[in-house]
Amino acid sequence: MKCSSVLRRRALILASTMLMGAGFVAQAHAEDAPLDEGDAGLGSIVVTAQKTETNLQKTPIAISVLGSDDLKARSVVSLKDLGDGAVPSLRIAPFASRNSALTVGIRGIVPFDANQPSRDAGVGIYIDGVYLGRSQGLGTALFDIERIEVLKGPQGTLFGRNSTGGALSIVSRKPSGEFHLSQTMGVMNYDGYKVETHLDLPSFANVSVKLDALVTKRGGTTDNPMAGEEDYNQLDQRGMHGAILWEPSSRFSAQYDFDTSYDASTPYYFQMLGKSDRLPVADMVEVQPDRARTADIGVPIQKSIGKTHGHALHMDWQVADGINLRSITSYRELSQSQYDNGGAHQGAFAPYAKFARYSLAGLDQNQFSQEVQLVGSTSRIDFVAGAYYYHEKGEDWAWAPYTMQWGATAADAPTRLPTLEAGQVTPYPDRASDAKADSFALYGQATWTPAILDDALHLTGGARYTRDKKSGDLFKVNGVDKDFRFDISSSRIDPTLTLAFDATDNIHLYGKWGTAYRAGGANSRSVTYRAYKPEEVETSEIGFKGEFLDRHVRLNLAAYKTIYKNQQIDFNAVLSEVPGGPTRTTIETVNVDGHGTIKGFEADLVVMPVEGLTLTAAYAYTKGDLAQAANPFAGNALQTVFVVYTPKNAFSGAIDYSLPLDWATLRAHVDANGGDGYHSQSSDAALTDSSFLVNARLSLADITLKGDAKLQISAWSRNLFNEQHTFFQTGSSSLQMGIFNEPRTYGLEATVRF
Repeated sequence: MKCSSVLRRRALILASTMLMGAGFVAQAHAEDAPLDEGDAGLGSIVVTAQKTETNLQKTPIAISVLGSDDLKARSVVSLKDLGDGAVPSLRIAPFASRNSALTVGIRGIVPFDANQPSRDAGVGIYIDGVYLGRSQGLGTALFDIERIEVLKGPQGTLFGRNSTGGALSIVSRKPSGEFHLSQTMGVMNYDGYKVETHLDLPSFANVSVKLDALVTKRGGTTDNPMAGEEDYNQLDQRGMHGAILWEPSSRFSAQYDFDTSYDASTPYYFQMLGKSDRLPVADMVEVQPDRARTADIGVPIQKSIGKTHGHALHMDWQVADGINLRSITSYRELSQSQYDNGGAHQGAFAPYAKFARYSLAGLDQNQFSQEVQLVGSTSRIDFVAGAYYYHEKGEDWAWAPYTMQWGATAADAPTRLPTLEAGQVTPYPDRASDAKADSFALYGQATWTPAILDDALHLTGGARYTRDKKSGDLFKVNGVDKDFRFDISSSRIDPTLTLAFDATDNIHLYGKWGTAYRAGGANSRSVTYRAYKPEEVETSEIGFKGEFLDRHVRLNLAAYKTIYKNQQIDFNAVLSEVPGGPTRTTIETVNVDGHGTIKGFEADLVVMPVEGLTLTAAYAYTKGDLAQAANPFAGNALQTVFVVYTPKNAFSGAIDYSLPLDWATLRAHVDANGGDGYHSQSSDAALTDSSFLVNARLSLADITLKGDAKLQISAWSRNLFNEQHTFFQTGSSSLQMGIFNEPRTYGLEATVRF
């Protein structure tokens, strides 16, 4: 019996090495892994996608779960590192060439420009139940993460507004009340290094404390030829997190969290991929069809600086057997500068013409949220009900002076323009706006298991009522004081229905229907702060979750159809602030009449053929057919609208192997991720390159040191074979520009645990 128990636990730990895709991608520590007596195959995974702990395989939602060990195996430092396609339906990329903001989408719903104070994303990002309102700040380094849950499809009932594509829920590891210390130090190429500390203190007077700190830094991956200036694609991230957990009784707990982060980065290099002979360029301008190690022209570059900090208070009170009352209170602040001189030459040469337009922008934002949940279960009904309030204020500014000037002829070297001090080049700032939002919601969802079919049938219904109010001022246009305002409000109900059936103990089927919406707002790049309405989605989905061969094989399938309504589309326009006044090229956002559709299929397979070996594969097919948009600023000319940042075919797979030695444990991990080329702008027909990236890690773990200390030594590489592809690309008949993925990075790490 003892041997059998050990083998079951080893199998569970090894099987949890990586569970991937629409159904799962997870790892668990031995002490955390749930163990069902009698199981010798793939272990159970607990998720909180329905606001309460449930078994992933029995939860009728397409979910991926990235566990803490899985994040380490892939050398993931921040959400940006998941842009390689670890979860095929999840798409994460920098905002154009900026590392300082992330574009996040699921299942083809990827709003491109959420980089404004009144423009929201289409995927709700949560950390420990707290919604993160801006795309800026999402690239900061992650602290001690227990898991990341990727919920696919509309989550309008339990997660609310701005979850049209789904939700990304980041769950931090809680204080354990026992002494644990983990210290990691590492070095990498591009003069990079990493220091990471996690400290758990023993509980005292029912109080447990946990502290996390990290520093990671890396030099640029593309050299800037201008002396004294920063290189492209540098990263400098640091931060601290503290948690205090008070548990005066078994029925009540309160946890206070504080975090602060500093994130400094420079933009990616936006390089010329091709041009027409009709486009005159200077002699020193190079067409660079491959990823460049050095830019052809040096330009001024400085680091974009992001600073975030937040407070959160989580309280949980078991008011009765099977019924818990919970509260989540949070306040967060964000300050982000964005300095982007990534594309120095995107136009033709002309004598003494100015070029290298430097996009200088910034955003300050603060937010407060309060959520109350009532979660419980009876013999036949599981339920959750809640109330939610969210308040946000933000202000942005932008300035775009030119930094360089061509000489008299194409053979002359360019010169640098005067320093970028306010007033020396163009009026400062060129554009400035502010916005605020208030949102209130009531929601409820219940699952009923009727006393028929041996309790195999489960019917879930729910709805969320939301009331939104937004307003703002555009008070600078072309450097001149203005007073353009918007003020909008809306309310709606988002329902959901799910029918689930347990065909056997290990085979589960479900059908789901639900809606969600992305809030309205105003585009701060507009010359009049023109408001737009919410956009909506309605999704129908069927799914299969099954385990076979004594839980050594796991197969999850999902197919869906999403109807896209009132989509928010950007149009380039030449408009005047007032009738008859001077015109300006601007970007205006308008809701498109008509419906578009996005259809998809997801398949995930995990096989554990022998003890110590786990094989995984995941695939996502996504096809968008969006309604053509009538451009009201160009005589209602029809414009094709593309789904962005979403390959039609995407895949991911991994091999994990663990071998116990007499003095250590050998662990090997290799994953491969790829997909078709895609559109990176909704109005641009240019396609990026297809991709195929391989990451790897080799570790010697459980090396015994003095006392209880254990040492782990790891060698790792991201983009092991130095594959190159454009992840952002624009094209025209005369000029093609693009941004390439990062080159191969590699390093060594040592971790000591007590």
